[in-house]
Order: sequence, then structure tokens, then C-alpha cells
Amino acid sequence: MAFSELMDRVGSKGPFQFLNTILLSLPILGLANHYLLQIFTATTPDHHCRPPPNASTGPWVLPKGLNGKAEKCLRFIHPPNATVPNDTQGATEPCLDGWAYDLSTADSIVTEWDLVCESRRLKEVAQSVFMAGTLIGGIVLGDLSDRFGRKPILTCSYLLLAASGSGAAFSPNVSIYMVFRFLCGWSISGIVLSTVILNVECLSIQMRAIMSTLTGYFYTCGQFVLPGLAYAIPQWRWLQLTVSIPFFAFFLLSWWIPESVRWMVLSGKFSKALKILRQIAALNGKKEEGKKLSVEELKLIMQKEISLAKAKYSIADLFRTPNMRRVTCCLSLAWFSTGFGYYSLAMGVEEFGVNLYILQLIFGGVDIPAKFITVLSINYLGRHVTQASSLLLAGGSILAIIFVPSDLQTLRTVLAVFGKGCLSSSFSCLFLYTTELYPTVIRQTGMGISNLWTRAGSMSAPLVKITGELQPFIPSIIFGTVTLLGGSAAYFLPETLNRPLPETIQDMETWSWRAKKTKQEPEAEKASQRIPLQSCGPGLDPS
Repeated sequence: MAFSELMDRVGSKGPFQFLNTILLSLPILGLANHYLLQIFTATTPDHHCRPPPNASTGPWVLPKGLNGKAEKCLRFIHPPNATVPNDTQGATEPCLDGWAYDLSTADSIVTEWDLVCESRRLKEVAQSVFMAGTLIGGIVLGDLSDRFGRKPILTCSYLLLAASGSGAAFSPNVSIYMVFRFLCGWSISGIVLSTVILNVECLSIQMRAIMSTLTGYFYTCGQFVLPGLAYAIPQWRWLQLTVSIPFFAFFLLSWWIPESVRWMVLSGKFSKALKILRQIAALNGKKEEGKKLSVEELKLIMQKEISLAKAKYSIADLFRTPNMRRVTCCLSLAWFSTGFGYYSLAMGVEEFGVNLYILQLIFGGVDIPAKFITVLSINYLGRHVTQASSLLLAGGSILAIIFVPSDLQTLRTVLAVFGKGCLSSSFSCLFLYTTELYPTVIRQTGMGISNLWTRAGSMSAPLVKITGELQPFIPSIIFGTVTLLGGSAAYFLPETLNRPLPETIQDMETWSWRAKKTKQEPEAEKASQRIPLQSCGPGLDPS
């Protein structure tokens, strides 16, 4: 009897699952605020050099650039009407006395710390530092959660996010701000990692897709909340504080979330696991069924999983056999390109010249039909077609933006929204697809590597935007090309629709590449589907 059948005995579709999902999903609502926060806290308003203190009170004339617009980083050494030699009439200098900003909308870290001109790259670096925190946090906290449990990591991550997010609101300079943002990213990885495991493992196989999608929609709803908060709170420090304070409440609520039963069993904590199972049974109206369970029966039921957990597998096993190598390389490119392309569009809202608040609402809203269409597509067309098509369409839309004139902002925005929706579909499909492709014995490791690549992509995206200083179209070429490569790689992956989950690496080598589903005995297929779904790692963020 597998762990999923054990959960069926105490109830896998009852009130406990609903309450547990809600408790775990509410914080996801706030994660979107932190991921996309710099869209509003790091806006760059119109600016120009501040006149020198001894300048006349009349209008200060600014030098013009090659595009005919006033320079933002240069000023005349002498006013054009000043009496000076002709050879120095048009001489310019940097903004030695700072900048004057248009603060009619909101202030930001850019206006407070002058992250413009020579310092403009620090804005993108700050976002990359945040993403670096999610990457490193995912690696470290994943190992710690295996050692100390899912719940302690979740609880500590809530507290760390609340503290570091609040600390960022009081940062005296951009360096301290980056340190706190790194810690925010670090803690978010712990939250997502534990949330996925604690939510999925207590659900029936039939309920996993529905409840996981529900949790994903909490992130989508968070994208609607952020523009409203940013509009109501234009001061970046207060906005930063507002999105961080709720996690102190989530820290307190986390004490009501039970520890992972599977982790307790695999760690030898049978008595505690039995106590939680009985509590779940009581809440689901199966108290008598819970009383029938014993430690000896629990050991017998979980004997297979305990033996599998004792076998040691490493990252090298992902590349040891030909089919595993192919799956790992193709999935890695798909994950990297999805994170790379997604955050190039999600964090580039300011570039389209449309009202920032309205456009962010549209960007968030496109995820709703995107997720719905993805669910239909993966169930009827298959994972293979859905994954490849979503990335190819996204890459094509990003490249198409290059050929649209800057004055056609509506068309550029439509292409960006469409591309973002396709990349959201890619994320939704990848979580399921990757889980089905990797064998049970190495699924956690495979998901960890996949998560590493998508965070590397999201961390690289802000830095690639800096290449726009050379030519404005260079970032779009890079983002679009890499996304197309990811879609092309997905075509080399096998279809997993209606196929049993592989249990061992040998299973992968024997069934992965067959074009059609083989006929199995009903009992054999039923048993294969009992293999528990492993953690999909810290990747709920954008899904």
C-alpha cells in the first residue's frame, strides 16, 4: 500500500485538505508583491541635470541629444546666452549637482539614491541580487528541509521574509537595500519549497492538479493586489513595508500547519507521524479509521518508500544514461528560457509607455486564461505539444516587438501581454511535465536542478537588459532567441500523457521513447500511479 492510499484511509479530499491548502496559499498571495515589487519601487521618472547653485533664476536650457530630446545626464557648462568664447559655447559636463525628477506620480529607490546615468545599472543589479537570493536559498534550504523538516523551514522563512522585507524599507543606502532584498529572495525559496511539499502530499492523485492550480491562482491574484497597493501608497518605503508586514501574521499562522507525514516516517518519527494522521482523520470525519492505525502498520505500509529513500542518488545519475541525459539537457534549457523570458517581460512593464498600474493589471490578468487553456491543452493535446508551442509562441512574440515602431505602443503591448501569457503557460506545464519525466528515485534531484536553471534565467534577465544601452533591440533579440531555443529543445522530449510515472532510471530507459502508450494490466497501471508526487521545488513564484 502506497502513501497515497494511506492518505485515502484518513481522508484525502476532506476539510483538512481544504483548510491546509488555504493556510498554505494565503502567503502565496503576498509573494507576487515581492517578486514584482521593483516595477513600482524602482521606477525611473523623467529627470534632468539640476542647475548649479550660482545659476540665474531664468529657465535653464538643456543640451539636446541626437534624437532631439533634452539630455538627461549632461548640462551646459555655461548657459547658451552667456558671454563666453565661441569655442566653449556648447561645452557640456555631467550632472555635478544631482538631478531634478518629475515626482508627480511616486518616489522610488531611483530618485532617492540617484540610480540614473552612471549609476543606472544598479537598478537592474538590485533585481538580479534578489533573484540570486532565490537561487542560493533554494539550494541551501532544500537540503535543510530534508534534515530538519518542512515546517521549521516554512516558519523560519515567513519570519525572515517579514524581517528582511521590513528592513529593506529602512535601508539607508542601495547597498544595504540589496542585502535585505537578497534575504527576501532567500526566504521566498524556503516558503515555496515547503508549501509545494506540504500541500501536494496530503492530497489524492485526482485532487493534486486542481488544488495546485488553485494555489497558483493565489499568485495570480497577488498580481492584481500589487498595482492597487502601489497606486494607494506612492512612497516606496511605505509600500515595501506594507507588503512585508503580513508575513509576521503568516509566521504565527504557520504553527497550525502540520509537519510532513512522509518526512516524519522517512526520518523515523513514526509516533509523531501517527499522531498527525489521527488528527487528519478526526478532522475529515474518519476518527475510527485513524484509531485503527498503528506504528507497526505504518512501517509496513511505508516499507517500500523507506527502502527507496535509503538508496543514494546524485546529480551524476541525471547524466549517466542516454535518455536521462537527453531529458535533463532539454528540460534544463526549457526551464532556463522560461524564467529568462518571463521576467524579461514581467519586469519590463515600464518600457511600453502605457500607464504602469493598468498594464500590470493586464499582465496579471492574462495568467487567468493562460492557465485555463494550459490545463485543457495538456489533457487533450499532451504535455509535449503544449510545452514546445508555448515557448515558441513566446519567443516569436518577443522577437516581433523589435519590428514594431515605438510609436505603436498598443501593438507592442499586445505582443508583450501575449508573450507573457505563453510563458505563464510554459511554467504551468513544466511543473507537471518535469514531475512525470523524472523517475521517483531521482525526481527530487531533477526538480532541484530544474529550479536552479529557471532561477538562473530570472537572475540573468535584468542584467541582459543593460545591453540595451548599446542598441535598444539587443535585449529582445537575446530574450527571443533563447526562448525559441527552449521551445525547440522541448520537441526532443517524450510525451507523458496517460503514461504511468517512471519509478526507476531503468523504467525511464525502457518506456520513455515509445511513440504509443503500451497496454498494461489494470492493476499494474493502478499500482504505478500510486507513486507519490515528489516536491516540485521552489517554483510556484510565477505560476
